[in-house]
Amino acid sequence: MNIALIAHDKKKPEMIEFVLKYEHVFKLHNLYATGTTGKILMERSSLKIRLKKSGPLGGDQEIGSMIANGHIDMMFFFRDPLTPQPHEPDVSALFRLSDVYHIPLATNHNSAELFARTL
Repeated sequence: MNIALIAHDKKKPEMIEFVLKYEHVFKLHNLYATGTTGKILMERSSLKIRLKKSGPLGGDQEIGSMIANGHIDMMFFFRDPLTPQPHEPDVSALFRLSDVYHIPLATNHNSAELFARTL
């Protein structure tokens, strides 16, 4: 399965904790991440992650293109709903593509837990 991992800055610690908890599961899949999130995850784990650009620099759009072209099967995007994001239109477009192409999308820890248990 091809899985995208993305986290806003304030949610990166939560994403790291989550991925480390399920590292044994994630290592069985092809992982893709936006630049900063992926770099941190690789530094803290033994996972191999294919990096895209940082979200604000086009990484969200790169993941969106992968979704539109049938290359992403599931997405974990720990978003920070309380902090305005300069690239919010890109984030909204990514969520819209997830809905259009029926890609499971976990945007918080509890939904991510449910998804991880199905992998």
